[in-house]
Amino acid sequence: MNITLVGIDVAKTVFQLCCANEHGKIIARKRLQRAQLLQKISQILPCTIVMEACGSANYWAREFEQLGHTVKLIAPQYVKPFVKGNKNDYRDAEAIVEAAQRPHMRFVTHKTVEQQDLQSLLRIREMYVTMRTRATNQLRGLLAEYGHAIPQGLATLRKVLPKLYDREVINGLSVQLKALLEQQYNTLLQLDQEIAVCDNKLKAFVKKDDRCERLMEIPGIGVISAAALVALVGTGAGFKNGRHFAAYLGLVPKQHSSGNTQKLLGISKRGDEFARRMLIHGARSVVIRSKNKPSIRSTWVERLRNEKGINRACVALANKNARIAMAILLSGERYQEAA
Repeated sequence: MNITLVGIDVAKTVFQLCCANEHGKIIARKRLQRAQLLQKISQILPCTIVMEACGSANYWAREFEQLGHTVKLIAPQYVKPFVKGNKNDYRDAEAIVEAAQRPHMRFVTHKTVEQQDLQSLLRIREMYVTMRTRATNQLRGLLAEYGHAIPQGLATLRKVLPKLYDREVINGLSVQLKALLEQQYNTLLQLDQEIAVCDNKLKAFVKKDDRCERLMEIPGIGVISAAALVALVGTGAGFKNGRHFAAYLGLVPKQHSSGNTQKLLGISKRGDEFARRMLIHGARSVVIRSKNKPSIRSTWVERLRNEKGINRACVALANKNARIAMAILLSGERYQEAA
């Protein structure tokens, strides 16, 4: 059998292979357990292997490339239209093969180990921040039931809690609740420490990474945003230009047009939600501080803010920063402020 293309439906323990020849005809299909997969792929002559860009796909892509194969990943939403009839593993693998043969199909570049390490660090930090936010919101809600309305701000809560669980202070709180508050206060301190550890690791990474240093020269991109972009795209080799990257991140309008009627909606919000959110948060900090600054960029931001409102201005600036970031990654140049 002259296998030139293999579509693999990736799962946790069971994998479905669908093999095609140079004419696109399905010539073999195989259902394998996890322990059998690498052995089977090693028996196939070097060819193109295609998978959906889903959980563990980056790992398998690296393993298959070490065996001499060319690996491509496709976003799941581009595979779904090719699934015929009812969904099952075989039809999913067959749909991957058919999608991969389309002349204008878009593929995803798989991540390196370094990118995944960085992404894992960002995700773990985000988990700690989410846990801290949930804990503080819960504490505010619980204390409100006892007549204690805590002002907004994490620093305020840290300052007030020790006074509330102080056994020597009579404030209407029972001994049992004070013990719970003290326990939660210690939990918050532990979460603060874990977040600080992650922040220090991120700062150490961006300090030694030239890509991050160049990205951080863009107003509105800081340590977390730069690390998120590098973790997501690496050198940017999978993108044609900045417009392509901005569309991938979902920072462009959705379109619902027909004939001569052009209708643009809100942003599409496709791609990586974390990177998009960090770019918008960074842009917001620039928009807030842009007033009365003499630069061309600040003048543009202020005009957009006055005409369209602060939220649209933030998204527009995030779109611009995404384009500039991709141009910097692809060209290797440094950021230059508009004259």
